[in-house]
Amino acid sequence: MAQHNTTVIAIAGASASGKTLFADTIYKELIEENALGEGDIAFISEDSYYRDQSSMSVEERIATNYDHPDAFEHQLMVDHINTLKSGQSVELPIYSYTEHTRTNQTRQIKPSRIILIEGIMLLTDPQLRSLFDIQVFMDTPLDICLIRRISRDMQERGRTFDSIITQYEKTVRPMYFEFIERSRQLADIVVTKGGKNRAAIDVIKAKIKSLLS
Repeated sequence: MAQHNTTVIAIAGASASGKTLFADTIYKELIEENALGEGDIAFISEDSYYRDQSSMSVEERIATNYDHPDAFEHQLMVDHINTLKSGQSVELPIYSYTEHTRTNQTRQIKPSRIILIEGIMLLTDPQLRSLFDIQVFMDTPLDICLIRRISRDMQERGRTFDSIITQYEKTVRPMYFEFIERSRQLADIVVTKGGKNRAAIDVIKAKIKSLLS
């Protein structure tokens, strides 16, 4: 099929830095303003591409370093983005945070004029970066990220406080400095103040509206 005119916007940054809130706010406000039609925008989370670990024991899954680029099947994401750009739908994996592996279900993503993608490691992969038209980095202080992560993981993912702190000290913080922070310099736009940064939201919304018009 012919290549479609698709713009891919990547939103990267530390875990719990406000990536999902930022993307969600943009998406919902564009809908409320009737700025979007069918097939205008799709939303993808990098977490969907955590590798399938169904062949591993629960203990092995828990021990996985989920904050390293190797934890993700980025080649599948590359393939999916290219498929969407060609005008075809893809089946997005659905990841279970409680089982630490993919479920047997998928979610269909249809080709869209705008693709919003959020994830911690998006800007660390050169092949992925080559597919992004706009690269955003959420530059949120790590202490704020940790507080949000504790609240989120305890409420939504069934984690204990001790397990969250152990994982943060062992992998989350070290991997941030080894991989994620370095990718900040590759961003086109650096967003401070988290996912509620009004000025940054308005900038991205204006850009999307101009692309759609």
